[in-house]
Amino acid sequence: MKLKASMLLIIAFLSLQAQSQKSWSLEDCINYAHANNLQIKRTQLQADIADNDYFQSKMYVLPDLNAGISRSYNYGRQVDPTTNDFISTNTYGDNYGINSNMNLFNGLQLYNNIKRAQFSMLASIQNVEKEKIEITFEIASAYLNILFQQELLEASISQKEVTHLQVDRTQKLVEAGSAARGDLLEIQAQLASEVLNVTNNKNAVNLAYLNLTQILDLDSVGGFEIIFPDTVQPDLVSPIVTPNLVYSEALTYLPHIKSSEYDLESYRRYLAMQKGKRSPQLYLSGRWNTRYSSNFYDGSTGELYSYADQLDGNSNKSFTLGISIPIFNNWQVNNDISNAKIQVMDAEHSLDQVKQQLYKNIQQAYNDAVSAREKYNSANEAVNSYKESFNYTEQKYNVGIVNSVEYNIAKNNYIRAESELLQAKYEYIFGLKILDFYRGIPITL
Repeated sequence: MKLKASMLLIIAFLSLQAQSQKSWSLEDCINYAHANNLQIKRTQLQADIADNDYFQSKMYVLPDLNAGISRSYNYGRQVDPTTNDFISTNTYGDNYGINSNMNLFNGLQLYNNIKRAQFSMLASIQNVEKEKIEITFEIASAYLNILFQQELLEASISQKEVTHLQVDRTQKLVEAGSAARGDLLEIQAQLASEVLNVTNNKNAVNLAYLNLTQILDLDSVGGFEIIFPDTVQPDLVSPIVTPNLVYSEALTYLPHIKSSEYDLESYRRYLAMQKGKRSPQLYLSGRWNTRYSSNFYDGSTGELYSYADQLDGNSNKSFTLGISIPIFNNWQVNNDISNAKIQVMDAEHSLDQVKQQLYKNIQQAYNDAVSAREKYNSANEAVNSYKESFNYTEQKYNVGIVNSVEYNIAKNNYIRAESELLQAKYEYIFGLKILDFYRGIPITL
């Protein structure tokens, strides 16, 4: 038993350790957030409530059914149920009743209420999808930022190692009397700057990880790692999709639009409900009741009627078919209709506003992608130029033609160009992913 218990503990520990060492892909992060994000869960609960309201609206079509039982005690002067004379005595009695009411017609208010609740439910479902899209954008941006910061870190480490080799080489030249000590000090200062740059980039990577884990609502950053794709290269061949094309596809896909459209239809049905209040109401009701009294005697024999005989003899049934015609209700119906019309107009403006904002967002994403692509091409040319210039300066520095100041300037220019290229690359990739997502294409790497 001890051996089994020990084995179970070891398996549990290894399982937890394996879980903590799991590397997360972008899809893993998105799926985890969709399943665990609190805002999404809250929005889903609102959708569940809307679904219950939709179910209840359909149940209003059915007749209601209610039953009642009561016992009453009477003391002193009262009416004799046998002779209808006043008597002074103490009695008790039981009453039983069942009643039902059904609305046969009320200006289609019940039907329009069902459709209103249905559209509200559909809008709530789209709101859940809208929250998922918002968190997807955040995760994709944070994930790409980690990749960007990690590439910057690796580039800075590589640059630091090259400078470290130059420090060793210059140290030997100074000791041999082939280089001035000032050159050594300059190159050592460059190394110190690059060491600081590595530290800053490590901190930036840690901060990027922290940002992603906070979006995911994870308890700790420790043990959290993402999967780094083999290559993350932007598509520089295919043309960028135009905003009008993206917008036309987004209108049929994005839940932001569908939610507003369903809200508008819901308010239109609500308006129809309010107009239905002007219609006559046709209703049917039924009722059955009976009673028992402890002072209900047979006039001929003087004996108290039995419980069963009283319930059977006092039974009463009634059915009512009626119509209610609204004539004047303190202007309440007209005001309700007027307010419902205003709500419909507001929903129409809200839908137009959502469409306008969507088009602006698409335009912004398109312009960002175009700018990032141009920036990437320019930065790529700059990197090639500065790299060639740095290599040439490094060769001249190695043979003593240029000093360490010129060497550091050439290298810093090269480092700055590489950083701008990386930044432009990820800005361009993110811009393309946003445009694709607006078109219904999932974000993947």
